[in-house]
Amino acid sequence: MIILGNIIALHSYKGGTGKTHISINLAVSFAKHGKKVCLLDLDFRAPSLATFFGHEKVECWLNDYLNGTCKIDKALIDISHKINGGGRLFVVLANLSTEAIREMSAKDRKWEMRALGRLLALRNSLLNDKGFDYLIFDTSPGLQYSSINAIVSADLVIVAATFDRSDIEGTKRMLDELYDLFEKKTEIIMNRVLYDVSSKSGKNNLGKKIEDMFQTPVLGMIPCFCDVAKAEGAIIFVQEKPEHLFSKIMDEMSNKIERSNSV
Repeated sequence: MIILGNIIALHSYKGGTGKTHISINLAVSFAKHGKKVCLLDLDFRAPSLATFFGHEKVECWLNDYLNGTCKIDKALIDISHKINGGGRLFVVLANLSTEAIREMSAKDRKWEMRALGRLLALRNSLLNDKGFDYLIFDTSPGLQYSSINAIVSADLVIVAATFDRSDIEGTKRMLDELYDLFEKKTEIIMNRVLYDVSSKSGKNNLGKKIEDMFQTPVLGMIPCFCDVAKAEGAIIFVQEKPEHLFSKIMDEMSNKIERSNSV
């Protein structure tokens, strides 16, 4: 059977790297380019997509699907009307109640193995049967079982990192000890960059420095934008401010992924 589409996991060593903001804008960028995209919240310890997109229409949570109590169709929420462009965007939300967060934190290894099987099944149910082009997993930072499951299920792992010293060292260890173990295609997004990347030479030099540091290809570098930080994730820049440099960088990254998939 030919597998259509791709599964992308957005991960990070620690919280506060802008991983979720990048996940949302990357998903919208793909949809604006005419793709059918599903964004799934696998950050069960600190779910945030339900707050961002609203959860009034939730029939089933991603938690329910992984528990085996509902089909993925019941958890899909179509938010295509919120974006411009010819594509479609769906979200699958994690339950943000305190009780649900506690319950997911207490899951044992057997449950996680069953949950991995259900994540792997999404390749057929969503990519093949329903024609999605991309599934994007927004994961928990660090080495939670849910994040490891997302990494195992993914075709591409994108690691969001910053120049914070502890983040750099932790990301290096994670790349060596986790991603290499699963032999996953991995790329880095360096976020909140304070270096000058306005010139082509400056951008190339920094990109080479980051690749040497992590021994991993660089998907993109995002400068530290004050207005992006002040927005506090309240708006989707790719959608609402397409001419902003942040939006253009996100579009460059989604285009780069599409080109690599067409080779």
